[in-house]
Amino acid sequence: MPRLRLGVALLVPAPLDSEIDGLRRALGDGALERVPPHLTLVPPVNVRVEDLPEALAVLRQAAARHSPFVARLGPPTTFAPATATVHLGVHEDEGGEIVRRLRDDVFVGPLERTLTFGFEPHVTLADDALDDRRAAALVALSDYVVEVPFDRVHLLQEQRHGDAHRRWVPVADVPFGPRRVVGRGGVELELVVSSLLDPEAAAFESGEWPDDEPHSAATAVPAGCRPVVVTARRRGEVVGVARGGVGPDRRELCSVLVARDQRAQGVARQLLAAFGHEADQASAGGDLHDEPDGTAVGGRAQEHDRGDARGP
Repeated sequence: MPRLRLGVALLVPAPLDSEIDGLRRALGDGALERVPPHLTLVPPVNVRVEDLPEALAVLRQAAARHSPFVARLGPPTTFAPATATVHLGVHEDEGGEIVRRLRDDVFVGPLERTLTFGFEPHVTLADDALDDRRAAALVALSDYVVEVPFDRVHLLQEQRHGDAHRRWVPVADVPFGPRRVVGRGGVELELVVSSLLDPEAAAFESGEWPDDEPHSAATAVPAGCRPVVVTARRRGEVVGVARGGVGPDRRELCSVLVARDQRAQGVARQLLAAFGHEADQASAGGDLHDEPDGTAVGGRAQEHDRGDARGP
């Protein structure tokens, strides 16, 4: 039975990720090129392919229980002699308590596994440091303390790349905050705004994308923009996806795709509204619906000259 090797983590955001990677590089961390700087919530676990939707649902449910927070890390310490790490521990303050509660929320169902050691939240700088190098690092970095903001949780998958090396690749992200449900009391949709197209949404796109149209345009992030993916679910099933990019002075909708059996029910309109709201957060401009080249009329997403918008 096919299985996926997954993990759940808080990824250190930019620009602090580069700072942490600089320390990892200086300490000769062997995992530097294999995994981004992170705080592990669920260590590697084998999950059946058919259980992936449940794993993604666990992340959505957990993220809905929390708000963005700040964790204070450092100074460096070690788990030696149990393991020869150099790592940044998480302070036992409000941020540390949130990390522990979040870990309990995601360590369930298909993501639960037997552990060798108890949970000690940390960001690894080196996982196999020699004694003399480890001792020197703890002294040299004894004043290193950093506050790291976290606004989302990530699902990572171990993948083999062209060079045959295995790497941990983020495949889904869920921002912290209450569930966004529209159409309560009628045709309800759960909307998630993320940076990554999660595996369920990717499978949906592959199955629904028109055969006579290129898919590549939807995957390109416009220059100067951060990626925005809006995924709509109805009763847990993906029924629509919008993709594009937003920046301080630019917004570009690349694609809107709605399930064939869900069209003419306002799904595209809700996707566009969520994308527009995200764009408004990135700039002082108006809502996407006010722009002439990206409108929603009667629930139908119109084509415009900056990408393909397909809807009911």
